[in-house]
Amino acid sequence: MAVHPQLPNAITIVRILCAPVFLWLLLADEGQGGALRWTAAVLFIVAIATDGVDGYIARRYEIVSDLGKLLDPIADKALTGVAFVGLSILGELPWWVTIVVLVREIGITIYRFIVVSNHVLAAAWMGKLKTVFQAVALSIALIPFAGLSDAGAWQSTVWWVSVITMTIAVILTIASGIDYVVTEVRAARRSRGRR
Repeated sequence: MAVHPQLPNAITIVRILCAPVFLWLLLADEGQGGALRWTAAVLFIVAIATDGVDGYIARRYEIVSDLGKLLDPIADKALTGVAFVGLSILGELPWWVTIVVLVREIGITIYRFIVVSNHVLAAAWMGKLKTVFQAVALSIALIPFAGLSDAGAWQSTVWWVSVITMTIAVILTIASGIDYVVTEVRAARRSRGRR
């Protein structure tokens, strides 16, 4: 079966375009846990899940591109970034968590653009693991479990799962940022040593 070489990139771009729509839905609900909140949560989960879809298509049909390597992490950061900001605006997530995450994400993204003329900084394994934990933690935080009629019996469990996954996500965010810096510094030293 023939697959258009730009299909993975198109899916990635759609994920980027979903970010402002998702944020509007999230904030328009104003933390009430109504239909808009459910729609925002479902849109986030579907959009973040396409991260695996575009990557699979690109690898399966050998249409991996430098543009895709650049856009894919940006799409993830756009979607997760607005989710962190939205939850903090609603008072459901401490601002310090959002700030720590955004400083790391924006810093790595700016660095990607700085070095793009030399090489494309693709996502490393720890960065991918970080994205998975962020996606899971944010999905749990976004679903308005408290609004469900039988939520009382297991709301405490959901809260603890949310706290644990968010904590792991933040730790991986910091650790993967440090890993990128260390890897790039070592690569730069090796490059200078060859001259």
